[in-house]
Amino acid sequence: MTNNTEAAPSCCSTSAINPAAAGNGRENLLTSTAGDDLTTCPVMVGNPVSKKAAEAAGLYRDHEGERYFFCCAGCGPAFDADPEKYAAQMA
Repeated sequence: MTNNTEAAPSCCSTSAINPAAAGNGRENLLTSTAGDDLTTCPVMVGNPVSKKAAEAAGLYRDHEGERYFFCCAGCGPAFDADPEKYAAQMA
């Protein structure tokens, strides 16, 4: 008997499933060269995000006077579903 459990791909996986990470002529929002421009995604905790690139791509939400930046398009709807949960992770 084998145990072939495969992790479900996240919205931000670095495989070809994620167009932002795959290249495809699109900007990779997971990296930046400016240190003060970096933050982390509140949904995919630990994923670095360039604030400037995320803002230009519309990958952000404003919640209770704070702006939250996302590493991919899938994170915005997840944040919308429970903003309090994800905002607390950034505190």
